[in-house]
Amino acid sequence: MIKLMLKDGAVREVKEGTTLLEFAQTLSRSLAKSVLVAKVDDVVVGLDTELTKDAKVELLTFADSEGKHALRHSASHILAQAVQRLYKNVQLAIGPAIENGFYYDFDVEKPFSPEDLEKIQKEMEKIIQENLSIERKELSRKDAIKMFADKGETYKVELINDLPEDAVISTYQQGEFVDLCAGPHVLSTGKVKAFKLQSIAGAYWRGDEKRKMLQRIYGTAFEKKAELDAYLTMLEEAAKRDHRKLGRELDLFSLQEEGPGFPFFHPNGMIIRNELENFWRQLHREYGYKEIKTPIILNRKLWEQSGHWDHYKENMYFTQIDGEDYAVKPMNCPGGILVYRTQHHSYRDLPLRTAELGLVHRHELSGALHGLMRVRNFTQDDAHIFMLPSQIKDEIQKVIDLFDKVYSTFGLSYHAELSTRPENSMGSDEVWETATNALRDALNERGMEYIVNEGDGAFYGPKIDFHLKDSIGRTWQCGTIQLDMLLPEKFDLTYVGEDGQKHRPVMIHRVVYGSIERFIGILIEHYAGVFPVWIAPVQVKILTIADKHAEYAVALEREMFAKGIRAEVDDRNEKIGYKIREAQMSKAPYIIVVGDKEMEEGQVAVRKHGEKNSIVQSKTEFINEVIEKIQKKA
Repeated sequence: MIKLMLKDGAVREVKEGTTLLEFAQTLSRSLAKSVLVAKVDDVVVGLDTELTKDAKVELLTFADSEGKHALRHSASHILAQAVQRLYKNVQLAIGPAIENGFYYDFDVEKPFSPEDLEKIQKEMEKIIQENLSIERKELSRKDAIKMFADKGETYKVELINDLPEDAVISTYQQGEFVDLCAGPHVLSTGKVKAFKLQSIAGAYWRGDEKRKMLQRIYGTAFEKKAELDAYLTMLEEAAKRDHRKLGRELDLFSLQEEGPGFPFFHPNGMIIRNELENFWRQLHREYGYKEIKTPIILNRKLWEQSGHWDHYKENMYFTQIDGEDYAVKPMNCPGGILVYRTQHHSYRDLPLRTAELGLVHRHELSGALHGLMRVRNFTQDDAHIFMLPSQIKDEIQKVIDLFDKVYSTFGLSYHAELSTRPENSMGSDEVWETATNALRDALNERGMEYIVNEGDGAFYGPKIDFHLKDSIGRTWQCGTIQLDMLLPEKFDLTYVGEDGQKHRPVMIHRVVYGSIERFIGILIEHYAGVFPVWIAPVQVKILTIADKHAEYAVALEREMFAKGIRAEVDDRNEKIGYKIREAQMSKAPYIIVVGDKEMEEGQVAVRKHGEKNSIVQSKTEFINEVIEKIQKKA
């Protein structure tokens, strides 16, 4: 008998050679039906794996990320099998699971069409109905190469040749279909009950634009049809909310051929941007920050000293001035460090909180650019806090308090992720351990749940990332707290302690919005273009029924402007129904209509966005209501 320790610490005994599925059946029939793969001593394996020694065992369902991955990876194999059944002379490339689904790349004679997707979907449904067993086999390198070479699968042969000499080479077979794959997979094709093929795209083999362009089919898969339907509905809603589409319709920003990845903000977009910056400045004053501004272009020597030249050069832009190399800043931190260094500091000065709305430039591949979400220049709402080691926990807590204030104002919830030391990092193990533990302790003391991302920290320090959830359930990484004990050392930053001696400060890098451009893109999609009153570009649309009402409407607009309300008059000689429909398309929070009665009685007929009925109010009552919403950021 062998002993198996479960996730909850319970220990069970089974016969040697028992499979993981058989073990699951001894625990619960319902669990055995829902389990997809398992983790044995932290390695994810298929349920047909035999247990041969004492081990830690965790049974994984679709609720676990590894379970989702296995189901979707299996769906990609079903896709490849369906394509091979339907089309001749197809070569298979790769077909992994991805965050929300799967894809497979094919080398085919003729590009796929939307009609092809329908045919492939139906063939996949047949394969799932056949409930074919998915079986793993291990092969020698020689046998694997021969098998795929005989099939004419040149991409698979290339992949095998690139594997390390000691790599275990495995295949998975379902019916007549065999694929090179490390796995693991679910036990049979029948497990993939709810799936949808979504789109076709071109993709270079191995992402190399010098290699052949392949046809990529994307799809997604879920455990239940209801989950799939909910996801597809969310995608439809996301398409309606696409910030690029709404950005054009609401005249907020544009992206021009003359500056790919460099957004142009229009007057309406600048209103939103300025309101976000005003809110940021007000809040940072309340939390004890002092604003600074640093240059966009700085000498190469600075970037060598900071480590960016060695660790970040491929993402930077360069120029020459007076025969010397300069770089356009990709980050604000070295400039903030130089500001700190202009004065001598005592322990009494710390913590010193400096904040900057700093324009940075980073080189992104053209294929990665995406509206305001991925650009080549953006404004980081950076802050750098210089502090005593004893102040780390308190400062991190205050930063999180500030984050709470900002995100709750916009109705955004969040979760935290702790990222640890990456491979290309600077500094000693001891410094990294101290910094990482400080962040972990701050999160634990606050009682926050968080995920650990091993190896995903910045090259100079560990970090906490804040992932925001929007109104349709998507998450966006925005806020970051990075703890840095390395740059203060590289720049020889000091303060005079109580003992009269020089000491090294600790530094926090942090952003709340992350990138103002990206945050605006997130807000456009979060609100579907219907912004809260305080940041709406036009807060009130004033519509006239006839020409004679124009004077009253303009006077009303001026009165609102004097009280800080952004109003706009539509006094065109058009039918009022037409003007109301246009005003609704502009997504202004309030539409007011003025006619004879309103003009005589000093009233307004108010319609809130999304509502069909109007209410009549005195203009004073209405103006006070709008002012209150602006002040409260409701």
